[in-house]
Amino acid sequence: MHLPQFANNDPQAWQALITAHPLGTWFSAHDGALRADHVPFLFDPQRGPHGALLAHVSRANQVWRNPGQGLVVFNGPQAYVSPSWYPSKHAHGKAVPTWNYAVVHVHGQARAIEGRDEVLALVERLTTAHEQGQAVPWQVSDAPATYIDQLLRAIVGIEITVDKIEGRWKMSQNRSEADRLGVTAGLQQIGSEEARAVAALVQPPVMSAK
Repeated sequence: MHLPQFANNDPQAWQALITAHPLGTWFSAHDGALRADHVPFLFDPQRGPHGALLAHVSRANQVWRNPGQGLVVFNGPQAYVSPSWYPSKHAHGKAVPTWNYAVVHVHGQARAIEGRDEVLALVERLTTAHEQGQAVPWQVSDAPATYIDQLLRAIVGIEITVDKIEGRWKMSQNRSEADRLGVTAGLQQIGSEEARAVAALVQPPVMSAK
């Protein structure tokens, strides 16, 4: 994924990123080809020895028919970093552009969930998680029961039992304190929500290399 100095080995940080950015890119192999599916997941740290990712997909999506081993990538805050933000660039000119980002890679074994009651429980759990923060949270029971039954027949639950999680927070750890402060100031000046999120991860605090 990147140099070891950018590794983040904090499970709480992994879970926070997945919760904040639940739309994962699920890579899997089918018929000798690599495919990518974009699916919103819920991470359950208590399900299995290393946790599990939960989701559902349409029956029309062939990914569930032979799920197997896969990789899900979750992308967190990211931003371009200009060398002009580094005080060191103005001192000696030895600086080039880069990109800061936070990402989590989840490796695991996927299985399909087809039982009606289990799929319904999964949908209700996903709904509760993703409706958090709404002024009036929607519930599955808000829709007519016959309509929900129809939709349940059209979807399949997915559970990916986690084998390994890798986190990388490339947040200017390889730069001096002065350069990190410059990156923070430059990102804050951009002012977008994502730039501010990256700035908060760059300084302070800086993620220690592990």
